[in-house]
Parts: sequence; C-alpha cells; structure tokens
Amino acid sequence: MIKAKNFLFNLLLISALVFSSYSCNEQGKKPQTEDQPIIKAPDNIISLGQADSIYNNYSKHRVSIIEGYEMKERAPEENFKASRFVDFDYQMLKDYIAYVDQEAKNAGVQKVKTMRLYFANYPNKDNFPDGKKVIHKRQNSIFMLPTLDKGGENYGFYVGADGKAKLIIDWKTQNNKGMGFYEEPINKSYAGFIPNNFALNSSLQGGNSLTINYGGSGPPPKTDF
Repeated sequence: MIKAKNFLFNLLLISALVFSSYSCNEQGKKPQTEDQPIIKAPDNIISLGQADSIYNNYSKHRVSIIEGYEMKERAPEENFKASRFVDFDYQMLKDYIAYVDQEAKNAGVQKVKTMRLYFANYPNKDNFPDGKKVIHKRQNSIFMLPTLDKGGENYGFYVGADGKAKLIIDWKTQNNKGMGFYEEPINKSYAGFIPNNFALNSSLQGGNSLTINYGGSGPPPKTDF
C-alpha cells in the first residue's frame, strides 16, 4: 500500500514538472506573425536604361546652358558646376510623410492627393533669411509640398493659424511680398511660386508650413550615372 502511494506521488510530481516545463516553453515563444504582404512595383518605375537616357539628355541640353549663364552673367569671377541631383535622408522622408498625414488629418484634409516637387535656385549669398548657411550658392534645388483636391484640381496647402488647411495659392495672392527671396529684381510676369520654404514659414502669422527643403545636392562627380 505504501509503495502504491509512493508510486502515485512520484507520478504526480513528474507530471507536474513536465506540465510546468511545457508552460514555460510556450510562454517563452514569440507569437507568430503573418508574412508581410508583397508590394508590387509602382507603374511609374523606370528602367536603368531609361534613367541613364534622360540623365544624359539633361547633360546635353541643360547643363551647358546653366553653367554658361552662371559663369558669364551671374558671377563671372567664380567657377560653377551645375547640380545634378538632390537627395533626402530616407528615414527623414518617412517621418516627413507621416508628419504630413498627421497635420493634414488634424486640419480636416480628407486625403493628401500628391507630393508636389518645385524646382528652385539658391541665392548667391552666405545665408538664407532665416540665418541658415547657404551650402551650395546658386545651385538648383527642389522643395516639396503636399496637395489636396479642390474642384477636381490639386492645390498645395499649409495649415493656417486657425488649424485648418489653407491653399498656398491663396496665401500667394494675398501676400504682397510673396515674390520670395530674390537677389535681383524680377519681372512679376515671370514670378512663379516662392523658391524656398523659409520665406513661406516666415509669413504665415502663426500658421504651419508643410513644405520641405534643405536636401543634399551635388554636382559631378558624385552621381550614379
């Protein structure tokens, strides 16, 4: 009888240890995650051959014109190489898009339609109006801003002082000083959008610009093509 009790006790003890070990192993396992969905390539991806072709077109039909103007008309005493690219930090771009989504939602924008890139040109000065140093004087650049749909057309927007989305084109029309930061007089008929985001930021009177600039740029030989 005693042997039977001892056998039963040992059996229960072993069972408890096995169950405890199994439970610990199960708790230590990380929950399985579903496989990430495969993202298809966008329709506007181009081949390296096409990229090389249009890069060479720019080299042939634009670079010599830009460099000729800069060295003959704008600043003959200084050497100049035309910029060939603008790059932005990858994580910064992801953060920027997330920030735009956040601010657009808070401002009542139903959907951000596009990210619009404007061509721009840096001044032949040491500093921008906001005090930041001009790294590449006279170089071409780009700035980027989000757009929304209004009446079937896409318009760039910013967040007004009241927290609502406002059209940049309306700000431009209402702002008598909306010519931007030009170093030489310019015929108003040729004035497009302001060439940088710092002039926009300085005139919003409490609003919030969503326009981004200050990417890295470079003339040759720091190119891929």
